[in-house]
Amino acid sequence: MKKQSGMIQRLLRPQSLRLQLLVRSLLVLAALFLLIGILQFLFMKDFLYRNKAEALNTQLMSLPPDLFRLDIKEPGIRHPGKIRPDSPLLFQPGFSLVVIDQSGAAQSVIEGGSIDPKETPLLSAEAYNGIRQRLQAGERPGYQLITAAGGREYMAVFRIVGRPGDKDGGVLQAAVETESLRSQLLTQVAIFASLAAAALVAGLLLYLPLLRRTLHPLSKVVQAAELTDAGSLNTRLPERQGQSEIDSLSEAFNNMLMRLDAAFEQERATNERMRRFIADASHELRTPLTSLHGFIEVLLRGAAADREQLMRALGSMKTESERVNKLVEDLLQLVRLDQPAPLKLEPARLDLLLAEMEPQLDLLADNRRYSLQIRDSVTARIHRDKLKQVVLNLFHNAVQHTDAKLGEIEVILSDNGDTASLEVRDNGSGIPPAHLPHIFERFYRGEESRSRARGGTGLGLAITHSIIEAHHGHIKVVSNTGEGASFIITLPLYRELSLDPQD
Repeated sequence: MKKQSGMIQRLLRPQSLRLQLLVRSLLVLAALFLLIGILQFLFMKDFLYRNKAEALNTQLMSLPPDLFRLDIKEPGIRHPGKIRPDSPLLFQPGFSLVVIDQSGAAQSVIEGGSIDPKETPLLSAEAYNGIRQRLQAGERPGYQLITAAGGREYMAVFRIVGRPGDKDGGVLQAAVETESLRSQLLTQVAIFASLAAAALVAGLLLYLPLLRRTLHPLSKVVQAAELTDAGSLNTRLPERQGQSEIDSLSEAFNNMLMRLDAAFEQERATNERMRRFIADASHELRTPLTSLHGFIEVLLRGAAADREQLMRALGSMKTESERVNKLVEDLLQLVRLDQPAPLKLEPARLDLLLAEMEPQLDLLADNRRYSLQIRDSVTARIHRDKLKQVVLNLFHNAVQHTDAKLGEIEVILSDNGDTASLEVRDNGSGIPPAHLPHIFERFYRGEESRSRARGGTGLGLAITHSIIEAHHGHIKVVSNTGEGASFIITLPLYRELSLDPQD
């Protein structure tokens, strides 16, 4: 009961689509009925009047020319005439028969009519003269509607009095009241109006369930939208419900849910990464800060009096402060790389850039063997300082994971047609397969204890990955345990437009 009441309330809302469709449909139907009623009234009126005029004219034309015996005493004065007793003419209620002379005046009213002679319907003399001329010319004038002195409306038809060829004959006018015709028309209109009203009521009763069934798919969309929240974005509507508009709406709604689901999933993943990032950053900062706090406590307890202990403590504090400073710098750099503002990239030759970095690489390699295999004239749009940082990060990572005497590091630059390939390869301990999917995550370490001991922050490869993405490039790692590692960077090549028309 409450459900039906709520449905009725929703239906009767001014903004309800069902109510608007129902009202507008009924208004269109009522307008159509009104138009049909008006046309039916006009056609029926013309049909009834023409039939009545034809019947009256046929009855009038069937009378013999010498049927009437007129007793005209004074010309121009109307006197009642006499109709022969054996006349077959039967007068109807509201019937009038009058003779019009050649001057267009009513000369005689035939006795036996069913109306008062004073209310005989008459036209003007000019109208009668025009009718006489048309009758004498062989035409059949149509009926005339005449309003009598009493206000009643009559239908009149005409014929020539006398035999054919009689040029001085008058005009015989037969008229009958149109009240019965109007009553018949009004009866037809009343019947049509009643049927139209009944049709509207029936349409209302039948259209409500039909409209409810038609809009049922739309109601399902509304229910799905009401039940949708961040935790239930996997609900999907059927995309084929038999109505093209509703199908389009369902498809758009499902696409919206897919985008929302992807956005919420991305947000959840981002929040999880942020949570893990904050936890890792806190953990990384806590270790050097704890060390600094411990050294300060040792110094406060009297270790500062011993120069050797003082210098050892100050050296350790310096190392830990440098570690904190490096960690903060790396975090700030990651934040800047995450900003939507793109890097300012300019065309530069990668072979010349690597040649400039050879002294730095030689210093980092120490006793390890390294080689540069560089192809000439490889140009790409880069940020020189950032790309240098990428090479240094990868080279330093290779140094950390190779033997100090037996280590070998290769830096290879090649041209693959549409992209430039920069590879840093080593013969170190390699990376276990379980660590490869996480190698570019922030604060991730495959060998956590050794990396921290060497002063790493766990952000070098994450920074490298962000810089390569900012260059619209891609970086991947290929490695197996004990077989070394190879970091491969691909960057889009830059080619200047040639002005030579033959190129």
